[in-house]
Amino acid sequence: MDDVASDFLTANEPAIRLGVALLLGALIGIERGWVAREQKSGERIAGIRTHSLVGLLGGIAAMLSQTLTDWAFPLIFVALAAISLVAWRARLTQHHDYSITGLVGLLLTFCFGAVAVGIDLALATAGAVITAVILDNKHEIHGLLNKLQAHELDAGLKLLLISVVMLPLLPDRGVGPSQVLNPYEIWWMVVLIASISFVGYFAMRVGGAEKGILFTGLFAGLSSSTALTLNFARMSRQNREIEAMLAAGILLACGTMFPRILIYAAVISPGLLPRLLLPITVMGLMLYLPAIHLWRRHRQALKVDIPTPIQNPLELRTALLFGGLLALIMMLGEWLRDWLGEAGIYLLAASSGMADVDAITLSLTRMSLERITPSTAVLGIVIAATANNLMKSGLATVLGTRPLGKRVALPMVASMVAGLALAWLG
Repeated sequence: MDDVASDFLTANEPAIRLGVALLLGALIGIERGWVAREQKSGERIAGIRTHSLVGLLGGIAAMLSQTLTDWAFPLIFVALAAISLVAWRARLTQHHDYSITGLVGLLLTFCFGAVAVGIDLALATAGAVITAVILDNKHEIHGLLNKLQAHELDAGLKLLLISVVMLPLLPDRGVGPSQVLNPYEIWWMVVLIASISFVGYFAMRVGGAEKGILFTGLFAGLSSSTALTLNFARMSRQNREIEAMLAAGILLACGTMFPRILIYAAVISPGLLPRLLLPITVMGLMLYLPAIHLWRRHRQALKVDIPTPIQNPLELRTALLFGGLLALIMMLGEWLRDWLGEAGIYLLAASSGMADVDAITLSLTRMSLERITPSTAVLGIVIAATANNLMKSGLATVLGTRPLGKRVALPMVASMVAGLALAWLG
């Protein structure tokens, strides 16, 4: 039975591909026809019938190029473009609409039909669906663009610059002392941390800080828990009635550091994840649970309007500094490992973790692949996370109110003790 079906599909493959080309045109035509449904018949340049036929025409053009002459597809495409331009030009005399989106959609429909017949059905289908979605969400896309701020657009372009432009240009090989530095891998880690910060920023931007301190704290942890700690600590002196909720926000932001660590391990060194999972999970839970407890007792603070505690998380200078710090930590780690053994790694983790836990985490995760043992990497990462959270606990105690400092410090210390114990025993 399967052989019969397979033979049938093989024998009728050209007809099936042409049918798909027709259906893809109809898909885009349905969307275009819906947008212009209020117009009278004949006033629409291209609706469901035209798009369906254009998709079929694209498929036939690809088939003719395969069997008759290579010039069939480009000549038919140029002819279609010329006819469409004449129609759009004539329409401008009655409707002063200078948008060429519909024209581009029609030409894409022709191309999707050709791709379905001559290249790949799945690729053509995906392209047609995405095109229909983009055409159908005109107002939503324009609305997002109107809400976009200049520095956010700048951040997005910089993220593309450091990822799709700079990353492929870097050599993927070891350089420097003992070949410890791999420019491609170092910059790939820079892109990873920058992307997570970027996502965290826009999660807050879309949700809005008015949703509450907890929401702000949770997503600020993806971007800058230190900045949030400073902001909330100062705020506690001005708004003592919500200091418990501010403490909950700090704990959530600091706790969100631990899922980030697991993500780094899963992406860079999956073999390290089983050893890291228990201590990191326990440390995170020992911050999340007190935060939830404080939230349940002080829910009214969720209605307080809290200003966004972070700025644009993606600055190119920051990315470059992070890359330099990462390279420095990797070189120091190699040097301290040769000089002091495991003790040197732990010393580096403690000192580096106070400034930035991401850089040392990425460095140790990378080093666990070939230069240090997994157990050393796990304990080093836990030490770095502990030093980082203790530093933020100190900031909350010094800059904030005394009750805020106590509410933050006690869970931090408990998390530190549990994490170090589990990492040492593991």
